[in-house]
Amino acid sequence: MARYIDEILQPGERVLYSTNAHWIFYIPAIVAWILALVLFVLSRQATADGLVLLCLVAAGLAALAASYWTLKGWFHRFTTETDVTNLRVVHKTGFIKRRTFEMALDKVESVDVDQTILGRILNYGDVTIRGVGEGIETIRTIASPLAFRSSITTR
Repeated sequence: MARYIDEILQPGERVLYSTNAHWIFYIPAIVAWILALVLFVLSRQATADGLVLLCLVAAGLAALAASYWTLKGWFHRFTTETDVTNLRVVHKTGFIKRRTFEMALDKVESVDVDQTILGRILNYGDVTIRGVGEGIETIRTIASPLAFRSSITTR
């Protein structure tokens, strides 16, 4: 499956920078997988039959939730694209229901980055792009937001 940006490039337009949603979307899945593993190990340590069964059922439920959150995080990252070309900024989300945002680089008034402490440590954040007469668009939880901002503002 081709990337969205490759399908919409104009003649003479080239991609300067691409980023994606940050892997932080996988945190619920990671926590649930760890919980499932701990519960499974506890089921092997337990001596009472009822406790073994309880731990195995809880581990199965945690693994089921972890599988759901893993798939959900992967699908979000798979269906989200954020690119800067030499002419515009393009952000696409969704698979069946697609939402796109495009703004010409010469219409960009300012680019703001909002990072929490954890966002600074793990290098993710929200980027708000303000356009001249084109409104405001916030791109949430993207990887390397400072590099993304630099790719927009450096010309």
